[in-house]
Amino acid sequence: MKDKEFYIKYKELQYDDLKEIDKTLISKALDAAKNAYAPYSNFRVGAAVLLKDGLIVTGNNQENAAYPSGLCAERVALFYANANYPNTVVDSIIIVVINHDDKIVPQTISPCGSCRQVIAETEMRYKNNIRILLASENHILEFNSISDLLPFSFSQKDLLKY
Repeated sequence: MKDKEFYIKYKELQYDDLKEIDKTLISKALDAAKNAYAPYSNFRVGAAVLLKDGLIVTGNNQENAAYPSGLCAERVALFYANANYPNTVVDSIIIVVINHDDKIVPQTISPCGSCRQVIAETEMRYKNNIRILLASENHILEFNSISDLLPFSFSQKDLLKY
């Protein structure tokens, strides 16, 4: 048996460190979160996706009384971008969670496993790392690729072909 380790690389940024486009992305994600349909959990999430051509696409979580039928903000935004702009590379995604006062929550919230897998597939599809920003009330975590959040991802290479 061998013990092994891996390290996750990320930056912790303050709002003053952000570029204008990132501030715009946070604003768009915040607006999207305010329109989330979350009557069961009240857990409202917004995502803003920046495409390489500068277009911004947003999404929010959509719950359903039949819980598996809902969809997370990240997947709503990425699926919309991939369906409507299939030839445009995804550059960045920012994710915010808001409280009942429409304020960004104090702690950073990371994407669920399904969303991480979709981000990984989108990176593979476009052969491009996606910069991921997770915003909290006081700071932002920046990752340069989903591989920092999903180091052992399942991908096309894992599918056996017989």
